[in-house]
Amino acid sequence: MTANTFSPAATPGELFDLSGRTAIVTGASSGLGLGFARTLAAAGATVYAAARRLDRLKELAAADHRIVPVRCDVTVDAERQALVDRAHRDSGHLHILVNNAGRPGPPNAEDETVDGFNSILELNLVAGFHLATYAATQMADGDHASFINISSVIGLVSTAPIGGASYAASKAGTLGLTRELAGQWGRRGIRVNAVVPGWFDTEMTDGLFENEKSAGWVRRNTMLGRGGTDGEIDGAVLFLASDASSYMTGQALVVDGGWTAR
Repeated sequence: MTANTFSPAATPGELFDLSGRTAIVTGASSGLGLGFARTLAAAGATVYAAARRLDRLKELAAADHRIVPVRCDVTVDAERQALVDRAHRDSGHLHILVNNAGRPGPPNAEDETVDGFNSILELNLVAGFHLATYAATQMADGDHASFINISSVIGLVSTAPIGGASYAASKAGTLGLTRELAGQWGRRGIRVNAVVPGWFDTEMTDGLFENEKSAGWVRRNTMLGRGGTDGEIDGAVLFLASDASSYMTGQALVVDGGWTAR
């Protein structure tokens, strides 16, 4: 498939088949990233699962031979490049990039230093920008790829008192970056989209659902009356990674139980 053509699959299942494709998922040692890596591998892709905690990545890889654990600190330029280079060296082409690595900052803006603010942007926004642009430079004419940036509802609306200025800025920036890269690279065959999760019970939201006050806040303000559960966002990433979304770029796919539709 080139940038301007599409050959429909014979069956609906083939639309989601990733056999023979290579993917990178950052932040894959826990939380949503772990689920993304598992799902893409189950669909047939060879997945380079990247994070700093190699022991957890090895546990993940032990359950599926299509997952390759790679220790990578995505805030380090050389390690980002080495991650992309390895995927290219092993397979010849990177088809899917999921920029998922990230962490929150303090919820109160006045408690955040300028250095702390910058460090959150470096991890949540700058690292994904560099991975995407570096991966794009490695692609040959006629190659096609799907880049998926993981944003957050905190990048769309205020979620005070939970959220934080640096995290909100980084996730809103992720959406702007997604649109701009999609516009620049669409005719090259690179699709760039974002997934926007709502409230999921992960390591990043540790304590949110154990505390009845905050859990009740999520339930009251979500149309489905609950937070997201394990696996409920994986299908969105598979959709964007696969040929099922071949005519989709520059978009933000919101998976939030109706949080932002109120």
